[in-house]
Amino acid sequence: MGGFFGSISKTDCVSDIFYGTDYNSHLGTKRGGMVVKNGRNFTRSIHNIESSYFRTKFEPYLHEFKGKSGLGVISDTESQPIIIHSHLGEFAIVTVAKIANIEALTKRALNKGTYFSETSDGETNPSKLTASLINEEESIEKGIENVYDKVKGSCSMLILTTRGIYAARDKLGRTPIVLGRKEGAYAMSSESSSFSNLGYEIERNIGPGEIIFVTAEGYEQKRSPNKKMQICAFLWVYYGYPSSYYENINVEECRYRCGACLAKNDDIEVDYVSGIPDSGVAHAIGYSNKKQIPYKRAYVKYTPTWPRSFMPQSQVTRDLVARMKLIPIKTLIENKKIVFCDDSIVRGTQLKDNTKILFEYGAREIHIRPACPTLIFPCEFLNFSRSRSTLDLAGRKAIKEIDGNNLDHLNEYATPGTDRYEAMIEKIRQRIGVTSLKYQKLDDLVEAIGLPKEQLCTHCWDGSSGF
Repeated sequence: MGGFFGSISKTDCVSDIFYGTDYNSHLGTKRGGMVVKNGRNFTRSIHNIESSYFRTKFEPYLHEFKGKSGLGVISDTESQPIIIHSHLGEFAIVTVAKIANIEALTKRALNKGTYFSETSDGETNPSKLTASLINEEESIEKGIENVYDKVKGSCSMLILTTRGIYAARDKLGRTPIVLGRKEGAYAMSSESSSFSNLGYEIERNIGPGEIIFVTAEGYEQKRSPNKKMQICAFLWVYYGYPSSYYENINVEECRYRCGACLAKNDDIEVDYVSGIPDSGVAHAIGYSNKKQIPYKRAYVKYTPTWPRSFMPQSQVTRDLVARMKLIPIKTLIENKKIVFCDDSIVRGTQLKDNTKILFEYGAREIHIRPACPTLIFPCEFLNFSRSRSTLDLAGRKAIKEIDGNNLDHLNEYATPGTDRYEAMIEKIRQRIGVTSLKYQKLDDLVEAIGLPKEQLCTHCWDGSSGF
């Protein structure tokens, strides 16, 4: 996925850009970038953050940045920001995007005589392609409209110009942009949690497809928001930081409600509930409060040298990091019946390893309760999945075991209570080796979030919300 932060101020804004971007670090693990407008010039720096944090990589170079407006970005996909010189003037752009039709758009651009100097893992840089689409029009606003018209998938962006910053949210609002304000400055961020410690208050959410132009004096709406919104529901389940708000709904409180929904549908008798760190913890607290059973930490997370399980590109290394960073507490596990809440089951490999350890430590029963339904359909709109292939998904592996390559019954597999659904869950349970497995119902997840289902993208669970 990825996250960005932009600020424009009456005074120097570099510190806000630096710390505000760092507060988006949980959204990406590959590249970090900053660009600041300094008089007539742009100062830019991009670093690889796969083996270190954004803050530690950029802090030694911070003295090189001076300016009253700028952008920062954390990306899982490509090097950003991109600085563009064109008939529209000079501007810098950052995006949070997944362009599903990137090959077709690249071919279209090449046929028109465009060239791409920057690539991402051998493919066209999505931010560079977005900038190319903008430059096809006679203004930045119309250029952004061109992006909305041409891109399949999702694309939210910030554009730094000599006059101010454009903020444009994906046309269906799949990824958020929140506008913040403090005296003498405005900020735009993927995460509202970036604002609190920098003195910003949430001004408002930018709507789906809305374009605003921001200066230190205020902001102007350049395009009204679309009526239709389909924001990614997985933001509340997993990706979002606990202190953040999307559409005015707090992530942590939503996870409490998710856990409560899991509890109300559960009839098992256990000694206590625990959460798989980090995001599973809030779900487990909600389960505990609803069920009126103790919450205990059977696992603790060791973060000083094992920060991110999905950071390394090697799957073997990712599995090693995932295993090494979670330390079990034997005295809490031995001879106990435990229910674990987790945000989701993607591949199930890490959970299988953890379950094996728990039983080796003497657990009597292990019950798993994911806070969202079974992941069956590939995400078409965000780069959220830690899985590299649809066939790696635990749900799809089970379906293949049951029906081979026949995909005619995916809707049945996505519907709780059907024979195929129950067979799929049993296959997953056997593979990860737990006593019982019970997923969140989609209706309960939607209720826990608190938005109408038609305003949420639930494609990865039920196949809806297509292009």
